[in-house]
Amino acid sequence: MSQELQLLQSRIHSIRGEKVMLASDLAEIYGVETRALNQAVKRNPARFPSRFMFQLTAEEVSNLKSQFVTSSWGGARRALPYAFTEHGAVMLAAVLNSQRAVQMSLHVVQAFVNLGHLMMEHKELSKKIEALEGKV
Repeated sequence: MSQELQLLQSRIHSIRGEKVMLASDLAEIYGVETRALNQAVKRNPARFPSRFMFQLTAEEVSNLKSQFVTSSWGGARRALPYAFTEHGAVMLAAVLNSQRAVQMSLHVVQAFVNLGHLMMEHKELSKKIEALEGKV
């Protein structure tokens, strides 16, 4: 597996039982500012139903921050970040309509697919991890 694909997979998080990527990570991957990405989403609300994206709660943000070693995760935020499912990430590439976004969306989808295959192959391990997450 390529280093780029591993990096993308490391940016996929499990939140609310969904595999998602944060808006800030997708903005970096697609070569736009997070602000521009969020504006594109707001201009196209019909393309982003709740099964494609959702806004994190303060508690979810806190839980994510605690998973990172560095204290500078995400920097200062005015609003709670958005999380995008695989379908939302692909839709973002369509609304951003840049060559880089289209190219990178293929890699993002591959990262989600590979992660899905890994999860299926290690279903027992996954169940144990989810049980532990539930306890924590």
